Amino acid sequence: MRLATCRTGKISILYDADSLCDAGKAPQIGPHLVDPDHWRHAGRVIGEAPGRGASLFLDAGAGREWVLRPYRRGGLVARLNASRYLWTGLERTRAFRELRLTADLHDRGLPVPRPVAAGVTRHGPTYEAALVTCRIAGARALASLLEGDETNDDLLKHVGATIRRFHDAGLDHVDLNARNLLIDKDKKTWLIDLDRCRLRQDGAWKTRNLDRLARSLAKFGAPEAMAPIRRGYGDS
Repeated sequence: MRLATCRTGKISILYDADSLCDAGKAPQIGPHLVDPDHWRHAGRVIGEAPGRGASLFLDAGAGREWVLRPYRRGGLVARLNASRYLWTGLERTRAFRELRLTADLHDRGLPVPRPVAAGVTRHGPTYEAALVTCRIAGARALASLLEGDETNDDLLKHVGATIRRFHDAGLDHVDLNARNLLIDKDKKTWLIDLDRCRLRQDGAWKTRNLDRLARSLAKFGAPEAMAPIRRGYGDS
């Protein structure tokens, strides 16, 4: 994957140069790429995902579907400022860091969505950001499958084995939960939302990741699902 950067006014965009180009009468690279209003006005929003960031599913043309996720704060700080972050440099923005990490894992053959672009708009000492990735066809969140009682031990063991692959690669997923694990129509497990995640040496963070997932499963009323996940993780 070849990553490139372009800048238009206050907006900087990091993008996959193998997927997008700036040629022709309608350039694909520009502020519109990461602007939810642009996609809404064009009538190309085909769905919306639950969650703080209000991710949009987009018709990107040529049979492609993308996910546009604006970065949003949570907790008490969101009451004061829901979408702006402290500027400490372009490469340190959450969007650029997440896209580069996702691209790295994608290039290693790990099951993450292919990144498309990250957009950062600077406002003096602060910035806003958004991320665009390819939508995984037919994928549903593990949480949804649990609520519908559509899982079994084999599926959950595969989830555990997939988590182990990421851990073996050194990925500390700081928000490992049942919404960030997707299962596609072929029962393949995918990991999404790598915001604030990083690659690390072996350590106690792996246990913290699994403990966080266990709390998430309990929240969705399926604490028993963690046992086969742990078996799949340990058998890998």
